[in-house]
Amino acid sequence: MHSQKLTLPNKVVRKWHQIDVSKFSMGRTATQIANLLRGKHKRDFVPHVDMGDYVVAINAGHLKLTGRKVAQKKYYHHSGYLGGIREIALKDLIQKNPEDVLKRAVFSMIDDIKFRKKIMARLKIVKGDKHEFKIN
Repeated sequence: MHSQKLTLPNKVVRKWHQIDVSKFSMGRTATQIANLLRGKHKRDFVPHVDMGDYVVAINAGHLKLTGRKVAQKKYYHHSGYLGGIREIALKDLIQKNPEDVLKRAVFSMIDDIKFRKKIMARLKIVKGDKHEFKIN
């Protein structure tokens, strides 16, 4: 039986991508962002190497949601103590912090790996369409 040869990249080249959040629904946008952050679009992708790119998501204030998600979806958090469950509705979270909604969606789409927080640090979310990040 022959074993496959695995070639690891010598140097990881990170590019900057800009995605307009207002064009597609939240789920489609989040999967596109997660794939770019993880590096799955690259030819020499290997799961155990952090080789993703930087992503700037613009127009987060105009996030598209389909169906009745705004009225029905809730986010839960538990403190660890008895009776410590907290919930916040999606409509309240959008009014309070629309960037957090997209960040939570992308975070849950990235595998639970040891460098997940490093990956998420490369995601920049902007409310409007003006930003100071350098896009190549």
